[in-house]
Amino acid sequence: MWIDILRWIHVVGATVLLGTGAGIAFFMVMAHRTNDTALIAHTAGTVVIADWLFTASAVVVQPITGALLALELGWPLTQGWVFWSLLLYILVGAFWLPVVRIQHQLRDIARTATKDGAPLPKRYFRLYRIWFVCGFPAFVAVLAIVWLMVTKPVIG
Repeated sequence: MWIDILRWIHVVGATVLLGTGAGIAFFMVMAHRTNDTALIAHTAGTVVIADWLFTASAVVVQPITGALLALELGWPLTQGWVFWSLLLYILVGAFWLPVVRIQHQLRDIARTATKDGAPLPKRYFRLYRIWFVCGFPAFVAVLAIVWLMVTKPVIG
């Protein structure tokens, strides 16, 4: 029973990471395309809350439940697909942490532009491009982790 609950929590956490990441990206891109500072500010504000509420909690839960599952099932953390999943997880974090910071900045820049009745400054567009580019390797890495988790391939 314990292993089933642990596995369920782990799968829900993976689903939250994947789903929240895709949802955040979609809504940020759609808001950005409008060039409407108020809409961007509102959407980015919601995205920041969602990232802290959903993504951050899953980021904490995943390695804990993953390690407990591996130990319970006798899978070494330093070998095979588990090891590669952990490496990819670190890669995701390396891209996610700057993205979270950038989302805060995009929100604040859009809020200021809205308050001042001004267009978005060049800094906003530079940060948005970095945010956009960083999302791809992180999202692909999450997809790869889910694939490894589901298929459990024999590696090395």
